[in-house]
Amino acid sequence: MHVRRETLWLVGSTVLLGTLCAGCMPDSFIITPINHEKALVQQELSRDALLAWNKVAVIEVDGVILNANPGGLLSKGENPVSYLLEQLDAARRDPRVKAVVLRVNSPGGSVTASELMYNEILRFRRSGKPVVVMMLDVAASGAYYISCGADEIVAAHSTVTGSIGVIMQTFDATGTMAKIGLRADAIKSGPQKGGGSPFETMTPDQRAVFQNMVMEMYGQFVDVVAQGRDLPRDRVLELADGRIYTATQAIENGLIDRIGTMNDAIAEAKRRADIDSAIVVTYMRPYGFAPNYYAHATQPPAAAQINMLNVNLGDRWSAGAAPFMYLWEHP
Repeated sequence: MHVRRETLWLVGSTVLLGTLCAGCMPDSFIITPINHEKALVQQELSRDALLAWNKVAVIEVDGVILNANPGGLLSKGENPVSYLLEQLDAARRDPRVKAVVLRVNSPGGSVTASELMYNEILRFRRSGKPVVVMMLDVAASGAYYISCGADEIVAAHSTVTGSIGVIMQTFDATGTMAKIGLRADAIKSGPQKGGGSPFETMTPDQRAVFQNMVMEMYGQFVDVVAQGRDLPRDRVLELADGRIYTATQAIENGLIDRIGTMNDAIAEAKRRADIDSAIVVTYMRPYGFAPNYYAHATQPPAAAQINMLNVNLGDRWSAGAAPFMYLWEHP
């Protein structure tokens, strides 16, 4: 459906003036016309030779991994699971794409989202095209889980990885509620209904139920690492106590294959695809831009903010958020 340009201008001007009057926005804006089509487009990042024909696709996994769209006013964020699948499908359909480099920079995320992304990577590899993971700042917990689906894992020397484990984070607000004279009064169909709610203290039976679920998901994680890294399960159990590892420690324990750069990962992808030269490409929405393969190419900033000091998960604690996480959290 097409809307007249004059109508769009009127609506946009009204919204803009109202916002400015509210005093919650800057007094100047940059307005950039964009293509209304939202299908992925391919962008060339570099090429080995002028007449290079084959391609290596760089696909990014960035930020907290959730099977949901980031929230927020005017958010352009993508559902990480859906976006990964869309990019892998584009690489699979293109006969000139011979390999994929998965650029990972994430502390992990929900159990289900990590599992879905891992399975999509395995499905892509069945097409005969290799996948090489390049870990950047952080590739921990769920991000390490999905990395185990690749043919090879390369990490930067300063990468933090590992954190093999599951967490279900809740809190007990009953003490605070008592101080302010507030008491929850839920009507439940059974003693386990409402377990984990911050408005009631968790009973031993409720804790046992959740602990069993966490351990089952933990076992799934351990099996994925053992299979993906070709390690004995008992050895993985020794490593999988939730701790993080430096790249040097990870390579000593067989959790990654080598320390290197993005160029090394691309070279490994070409070697596994048996090609000498390639065009390095990435996928993006028409409004995106990526000057090179170190740029934040695929996802606009979302509500979550990750660094080495804290993890601000934004909407994670809202209703409907995943309770079980393959996630590295650091206060």
